[in-house]
Amino acid sequence: MHAFDFIRTCHWSDLPTTTKATLALCLKDLCAVALAGAKTDLSAVLRETVSQTWLADRSISEKLCFSGAKVAPAGAALALGMTVDAIDAHDGHRLCKGHAGAALFGAWAPFVERHKTDRAEALSALAVGYEIALRAGIALHQTASDYHTSGAWAAVGVAAMMGRLRGLSDSQMLHALGTAEYHGPRSPMMRCIDHPTMLKDGAGWGAMAGVTAVDLAQRGFTGAPAELLDTMDTASLGERWTLREQYFKPYPVCRWAQPAILSAAQRRKRHNLRAEDIEAVEIQSFHEACRLAVRHPADTEQAQYSMPFPVAALLVRGRLGVEEVTEDGLRDPAILAMANRITLRESELDNADFPDHRFATVTLRLRSGQELVSDRLEPNGDPERPLSGAALADKWQNVIGDEGGLPVLSWNLRKLGSKGDFRRALAPVFRPLP
Repeated sequence: MHAFDFIRTCHWSDLPTTTKATLALCLKDLCAVALAGAKTDLSAVLRETVSQTWLADRSISEKLCFSGAKVAPAGAALALGMTVDAIDAHDGHRLCKGHAGAALFGAWAPFVERHKTDRAEALSALAVGYEIALRAGIALHQTASDYHTSGAWAAVGVAAMMGRLRGLSDSQMLHALGTAEYHGPRSPMMRCIDHPTMLKDGAGWGAMAGVTAVDLAQRGFTGAPAELLDTMDTASLGERWTLREQYFKPYPVCRWAQPAILSAAQRRKRHNLRAEDIEAVEIQSFHEACRLAVRHPADTEQAQYSMPFPVAALLVRGRLGVEEVTEDGLRDPAILAMANRITLRESELDNADFPDHRFATVTLRLRSGQELVSDRLEPNGDPERPLSGAALADKWQNVIGDEGGLPVLSWNLRKLGSKGDFRRALAPVFRPLP
């Protein structure tokens, strides 16, 4: 199916039940992660900046997340996209080496809240955005020599989604997709891995680029052809659903660290270990994961792009949640001491399997002299190893504190696709923080 036909005609009723269920899960997870991200300094900086610099005429304005202020759509998308990205617990795709959902939700939620969009149409557009974004991401990573942030390819999906919601003509859609690809943030992701800061994964900038591209196309702006449309797989659109291949994170840190976290957690639980039992830890994993080498993070961003620190937090506290990667955990002397006892070792076997698979093996050397070696594990949350309903509920409870605070989390699939709009369900996302 041609990409334009798919963007225009894909309907909620066309999605297989399993794909609908994945999309519903994406939406629930993104809402929960957004509420957690709202509490970060990163989100606060974005909200303040956007509220002061992205003012808009009332006729086109949308609500700023966790504020209610009326701002330009591109600004609303930037702030919400970066807020979701701030806590690093959102959905992703292995072959993209990144995340489509944060950028898509950043643009989608303010629009459907403002325009009272029918749920079936809103969900159809979101599914379209995912499929175009993920396929663009796969194509980019197969054809580009550098590793770009998610915003680089998610911008194309945002433009497709918003172009549909705003009713662009074929000509306008062509220009919007081309402009979004041209200006999508092809930022060097490994620089952020090596030097973690609030830059993160470019999700907010991808959302902003995609929305702005649609704004411009509506007003006659012309863009160069989007090359990714020619290189990505469009023939299987509507038949193979890349959306179904999404993973979900149990922990609010980089996905590359999560195989090691799982390995450590299993050893700790199986042998009923305490922190004081452990003399040293060795983590064996792929190259990119071993570059997550910060042991004493100064802030949340550094903690999220670390492997020794979250593994240490899990071994010390028996859990890894928002508290462990924010002020409380960052200052814990027991966690910091454990991080000092962790070494990283690159594995050629694990390198060969990346990015299709992310493996890690953890060896715990105990003060008793015993050595415990984990299995070579992949993280939970992949389609082959999905998180249980209980695990997801625990995650949401952990990140937002109260599941009841977000109505969409209690919706089932039937209700999600019924008549009405999303305004009430999304209200907590646009309500000012206390």
